[in-house]
Amino acid sequence: MSLESWIAKLHEARLLVAGDVMLDRYVHGTVERISYEAPIPIVSVVREESMPGGAGNVARNVAALGARVVLVGLVGEDAAGEKLAQALAGEPLASARLIGDPSRPTTEKIRYIAAGQQLLRADRESTAPAEAEVEARLIAAAKAAMGECDLVILSDYAKGALTPRVLQGLIAAARAAGRPVVVDPKSRDLSRYAGADLLKPNARELAAATGLPAASDAEIEAAARAALAMAGADAMLVTRAERGMSLVRREGKALHLPAETREIFDVSGAGDTVVACLGAALALGAPPEDAARLASLAAGIVVGKVGTAVAHRSDLLAALRRSGLDAQADKILDAAAAADRVARWRAEGLRIGFTNGCFDLIHPGHLALIGQARAACDRLVLAINDDASVARLKGPGRPVQPAPARASVLAALEQVDLVVVFAEDTPLALLERLRPDVLVKGGDYELAGVVGGDLVRGWGGEVLLADFVPGFSTSATIAKLAR
Repeated sequence: MSLESWIAKLHEARLLVAGDVMLDRYVHGTVERISYEAPIPIVSVVREESMPGGAGNVARNVAALGARVVLVGLVGEDAAGEKLAQALAGEPLASARLIGDPSRPTTEKIRYIAAGQQLLRADRESTAPAEAEVEARLIAAAKAAMGECDLVILSDYAKGALTPRVLQGLIAAARAAGRPVVVDPKSRDLSRYAGADLLKPNARELAAATGLPAASDAEIEAAARAALAMAGADAMLVTRAERGMSLVRREGKALHLPAETREIFDVSGAGDTVVACLGAALALGAPPEDAARLASLAAGIVVGKVGTAVAHRSDLLAALRRSGLDAQADKILDAAAAADRVARWRAEGLRIGFTNGCFDLIHPGHLALIGQARAACDRLVLAINDDASVARLKGPGRPVQPAPARASVLAALEQVDLVVVFAEDTPLALLERLRPDVLVKGGDYELAGVVGGDLVRGWGGEVLLADFVPGFSTSATIAKLAR
């Protein structure tokens, strides 16, 4: 099967993720002065956000691919644990079975960010191994979910959940159930993961575990084969930052994949994305080489996003096409992936523009609107109605061109940075999600009648009317052709 075919099937995968869950918090602000108390910046907090991290981020990434996931992890009985449970409850494809332990805090990582740069990280955590009673509850919860999953991912962050007893209990249960096991290891003692099918260390972790150099392709291959002997695993995927990643199997030639990203913005959680995509593809029966290629694409996507990000299925498809001949496909995203890209642009200090319409049979009036909208911003999002909403708005026989064709034509325009297809009659929901800085509509509108104008002005944005170009309309063109 082709990589595109595997991407199309990702929604069929079912995974169990077990390990160290944590709450990732991001405190965004501005820095305008240095403290008099110490030579440190003063951050004026603007907003805060939080999301699942660690094994929780692995589960988020699995769900973003459209696959179903059950997450088993260890939390404290505290406010951070409650917030983590609430965040996971918002993932419709994820089912969280969190084990509470009142003797420990929920692992929490707080990052302070200004001007797109991380200034400080503060951690709250306990790395003490789980007590015997908690170990038993973790094993029982994972075993109960084993029957509804095709593959098991063990995400070890050395925070106490995956003790030797828990690791071997879960690996043994998976082997008994005929489920492959993929491990993201943290321990230098790789024998802890004996019985797993595939391990995914990074180059630094591989060097630490084997005591061997792990820089060049040859060194990576030699160290990986030594590590496979220690762990008794069949294969190893080694992530190597800007050098890409390497798949080494017990037998056969190693596969060295170059890094896919064009620009590194934030590496937080990239390893979680790799193991999630790798596991989802393997759960479907994809060859390890194909699964590794998809994981490499996914890694390139998330390091170009803000914070602990995820790679959506549409991201993967766009990245795959971008690596070939269809470059404009990288501009055509669904709402979730578009929100990620807009967040990155905003973190870079770019002004986000937005305009929308049916854009059926592109004419000079459309081009004038797009050109004027792009002149008012740094990045332009163009939202188009899907076929059903065009039919509701324009009547029978419309659209002339289906949404994929309209999106492809618009994405080919240099002034357009992003195309999103939406199903509603108005773009209100999309505006609320993307929160553009400027909303532009054609000059045949009045400012008071622009849908979403009040919203945009409400968060400090601007609403503009483009100059109207008379004499052009899709309806008139269709009527002329019908004569």
